[in-house]
Amino acid sequence: MTTNTLAFTPNNQAELRELAQNCFVFNQGNQLKVQSSANLDDATLVAFAPACDASELGSAEFKACHGVNYAYYAGAMANGIASEEMVIALGRAGFLASFGAAGLVPARVEQAIQTIQQALPNGPYAFNLIHSPSEPALERGCVELYLRHGVRTVEASAFLGLTEHIVRYRAAGLSRGSDGKIHIANKVIAKVSRSEVATKFIQPAPLKMLQSLQAQGLISAEQVELAQAVPMADDITAEADSGGHTDNRPLVTLLPTLISVRDQLQQTHQYATPVRVGAGGGIGTPSAALAAFAMGADFIVTGSVNQACIEAGASEHTKKLLATTEMADVCMAPAADMFEMGVQLQVVKRGTLFPMRAQKLYELYQQYPSIEAIPANEREKLEQQVFRKPLEQIWQDTVAHFNSRDPKQIERAQDNPKRKMALIFRWYLGLSSRWSNQGEAGREMDYQIWAGPALGAFNAWTKGTYLGEYQNRKVVDVVNHLMTGAAYLQRIQLLKSQGLMLSPELGQYRL
Repeated sequence: MTTNTLAFTPNNQAELRELAQNCFVFNQGNQLKVQSSANLDDATLVAFAPACDASELGSAEFKACHGVNYAYYAGAMANGIASEEMVIALGRAGFLASFGAAGLVPARVEQAIQTIQQALPNGPYAFNLIHSPSEPALERGCVELYLRHGVRTVEASAFLGLTEHIVRYRAAGLSRGSDGKIHIANKVIAKVSRSEVATKFIQPAPLKMLQSLQAQGLISAEQVELAQAVPMADDITAEADSGGHTDNRPLVTLLPTLISVRDQLQQTHQYATPVRVGAGGGIGTPSAALAAFAMGADFIVTGSVNQACIEAGASEHTKKLLATTEMADVCMAPAADMFEMGVQLQVVKRGTLFPMRAQKLYELYQQYPSIEAIPANEREKLEQQVFRKPLEQIWQDTVAHFNSRDPKQIERAQDNPKRKMALIFRWYLGLSSRWSNQGEAGREMDYQIWAGPALGAFNAWTKGTYLGEYQNRKVVDVVNHLMTGAAYLQRIQLLKSQGLMLSPELGQYRL
């Protein structure tokens, strides 16, 4: 080992991990030594790194805006996978988390609001608002719930463009203070993966939508005026290769692109507080977290790694499977909520037949005009292997479901065989994720489990440690290790930039 290589010793490791202290590396007697003091007799200073606590990473404005300790939040995972327990655990530790409201009926979402607000009366917490082009009533219903109960932060996801519902939420929270400044009560974090969508959230709300909302009596004339002076979102999450709805964009190209879009639009609009841009998708290790911050991310977001934690609203079987998932064990499959549009989401392919069966349903949907047109042998396979019921019974179940949730869905399908087929196929796509969450016995091979490659990276990093066992994965621990590890690696990179080499044991953040 060369003289400029810092060898592993318990003292060197302990001193390097004291992130709240300055770090000095001395050469004493041809041996390198780390200490927090600037003085060491008969020694030469080789390298220096200042204190670098994890709370210093990212945007101070993000932390102040959301009242959190770290420039981080836990992204929503639909059907309550990002559960009340997860949001509350993170909130009590001073971290922001978004409840997974997507796919849940209004009564269930309202129950979650009451539970979380009781536990976190002063926050921090957020609720997901997912774009629902097939079921706009759900999107509208969520906004009405959030406004009624004073939910002050929403995470808008899967939006292809703005809708009146998200615009209403934003504008309804605007007012002018006694000092003349605009007060934004309803904060929006928009998860996007395309420049054109990011642009819509960084710009003010469209005047035509605002005027329509005013005409309906949903916002005031003053709010129409104020909404034209503020962006639609406070924060933009560059959602890269993630679990669930994703465009599989590489973070190293997506994040800089969206930061550039933000900077250009800021020059045009000159907002008092520029929109912040964070990074999500692919972040499952301290190295990935640091890389995002090094590229200019104001904050980071995790999702897949949280689903394997004990607080997640997933079954024991699913959590155990997630803990063994590797980076290549994920693939794309048709999405239930945007099935007819051909939208896909990223899921686990190991230990389940869901991706293959879901893809077969989409192929049949594309190939045939109706259920009746499907060949008898194909229909028999569907009824025996996938649905396990006659398709006519599935249709009756579907009618009952939407009559209590959104009757217009059935009205649209009455004289539209293609639409009817889509709703029947969505029965399987929709229930498969609930089977996974609830641990439906006998349906294990149909579990739809959302995850991205970040989970495989996390599993590889934690292998052989206490976090390698899914029963030990507490979401607060995971966040602390990711952020602390990122700060530690930032220190290591600074020391290396001064010509210092480190032994492998010191060069990585180990649990």
